[in-house]
Amino acid sequence: MLAFTLALLYPLLGLRAPVGHWQWDGSIPGSTASAVRVSLILTGVALLFDVVLGTPVAWYLARHTGRDRIAWEAAVLISVLMPPLALGILLSLAFGPTTAAGAWLLRMGLPTSNSPLAFTATQVYVSIGYYIVAARAALAAVPGDLERMAALLGLRPWEVFRRVTFPLARLGFAAALSLAWVRALGEFGAVIVTAYYPSGMPVQMWINLQDAGMPAVMPLLVVFLLTALPLPWVIHLLAQRRYDNAGA
Repeated sequence: MLAFTLALLYPLLGLRAPVGHWQWDGSIPGSTASAVRVSLILTGVALLFDVVLGTPVAWYLARHTGRDRIAWEAAVLISVLMPPLALGILLSLAFGPTTAAGAWLLRMGLPTSNSPLAFTATQVYVSIGYYIVAARAALAAVPGDLERMAALLGLRPWEVFRRVTFPLARLGFAAALSLAWVRALGEFGAVIVTAYYPSGMPVQMWINLQDAGMPAVMPLLVVFLLTALPLPWVIHLLAQRRYDNAGA
């Protein structure tokens, strides 16, 4: 087990590789700070959409028993299984200026490529399926009998969710959110097609690598790891602790 763990963590030693003096914004002025700002702000916006749009869908899939649920689940899984580069190309074609949707958005002053809208929309497309799948699992683990009892006691549907469902599923929701966060924040293949600009951290690391080499990549890589890894790591530890306490 120790050898396996060390092998998994071995790539982190790359942070100590002798690549030369690290360049914070080095030969590409403002690129690193700008990429961090773009990724954090727009990924946060994308996650808001994931939660607002994805939570009702996850609840429906967890509680609905009709045959059509299989079709809806299949649609959600397609978004999860879609290769990122293929998704980016399809999004650029489906919302291009030659399509009705793309032309209408353009007339509204909302360009669907190389814009904050394109960046955020692409992140929503690549991450919302992961959020729904994980949130559905969290909701399915909540006993339906408890919800029905709360409803019989006079609680409205929203109150049942707030006072019964959510407290029992909160760690699962946190895991779903952290999974969607990592998925959206780290997306490269789809975003580089639809929103090369404004450049988020993954795309900017690629640009820095091409233009200035590894010294310009390393500072942004460290920030990227510090923003992507801690949230799911802490959520996993909390979930594992809760599981251990329940089994004790």
